[in-house]
Amino acid sequence: MGTRRIGIGFAALLAASTVGLAGCGSQSAQAPATVNNSPKQLQIFSWWTGVASSKALAALNAQFNKEYPQIKVINEAVAGGAGSNAKAVLASRMEANNPPGTFQVHAGHGSLYSWVQAGDMAPLNSLYKQEGWYHDYPASLLNLLTFNGKIYAVPVDMQRGNVLWYNPAIFQKYNLTPPTTFTQFFNDAQVLEAHHITPLALANHGDWEATLLWSDVLLGTVGPQEYDALLSGKASWSSPGVTTATQTFVKMLQYTNSDYTALHWQQADQLVAQGSAAMNVMGDWAQGYFTTDLHLTPGKGFGWAPTPGTAGTFAVVSDVFGLPSHLKNKTATLDYLKVLGSKTGQDIFNPLKGTFSPRLDANPADYDAYSRAAMQSYKKDKLVLVIGQGAVNPGFTTAVNNAMDILLSNHNVSQFVTALENAAQSNPLS
Repeated sequence: MGTRRIGIGFAALLAASTVGLAGCGSQSAQAPATVNNSPKQLQIFSWWTGVASSKALAALNAQFNKEYPQIKVINEAVAGGAGSNAKAVLASRMEANNPPGTFQVHAGHGSLYSWVQAGDMAPLNSLYKQEGWYHDYPASLLNLLTFNGKIYAVPVDMQRGNVLWYNPAIFQKYNLTPPTTFTQFFNDAQVLEAHHITPLALANHGDWEATLLWSDVLLGTVGPQEYDALLSGKASWSSPGVTTATQTFVKMLQYTNSDYTALHWQQADQLVAQGSAAMNVMGDWAQGYFTTDLHLTPGKGFGWAPTPGTAGTFAVVSDVFGLPSHLKNKTATLDYLKVLGSKTGQDIFNPLKGTFSPRLDANPADYDAYSRAAMQSYKKDKLVLVIGQGAVNPGFTTAVNNAMDILLSNHNVSQFVTALENAAQSNPLS
């Protein structure tokens, strides 16, 4: 009774929340088909409806059908809200005890842990042992999927949340280099503004993009150790570092486009691609948009660098899938997870999506220049999580996004920091 009550409360929070999850290319909502899982059917639930992600999912599903032709895959991707629509539909289904065969969620102690805590996910230790995955994935990643010694999800891709995208032609024209510090960022911004170029393209129509930028500024200001301490409830959100980071963020807003509340993240990246803006901070799902949607060549049509102050740190955003505990037919889901977590499945999926495989045996030659560089960083850098992308519980994330909306309006740093501290007290992170 206790865990079910937690699950219902969590589902209600998700249904009411407009927290965005990155990587959805569509901007309109659609309802999933009402198909019950059966031994010959498997529902795959996600928010992958953009050009790159939908192609990648279709290719992965085709590989599954090749290996398991007796099972029909039902793609129940839900578009709109950069993932928030899918999140609300999933919450309603879980509350009604009608889970899909498997569903997309982000690695970390945020929404995944909340489903686990509610008793809605089954452990996958036996599957990992059977498939040899304990040796195929780095322990640092598996730790983000493990709770009380049990692992609850299989990662299919790896994305980086702390990426500064820039227009190489503009930077070359004005003899600029990607800023590694905030001082350099503001110096570059003044040069760009003097030439009537928007220094930093920003979007926040999904109510999560500005939070991502602030999260990266926070990481670049306080460093990975204090950043981890904040996310785990071991440091105070009223600390000087949080205040300094927020002041820097507010100053950066002076160099953004004025219509950011009306733009989706793809539109902000398009400003960079077109040369109307010079830079954008976004996760590397933008890589798939640049290459698949806009047909740009990495290094020529767009450039990249870690966000200021975050060199040596890799902000993890990994899409993972698990096994809902209330499924009547678990065999089909386990078979799908085998394909999803395999080298073959991930080598098919990730190059199309613009992401890379988190497996240690992934072949860099299968990927483009950006993904190869990101893969190297992933294997050697300090891994941290991203606020709003699986790092913290949904209640805290929602509170941060709500406080961010107010900060964008009034630029009141102290009010924002107080809201963070209150959010941490109401939604404990430890």
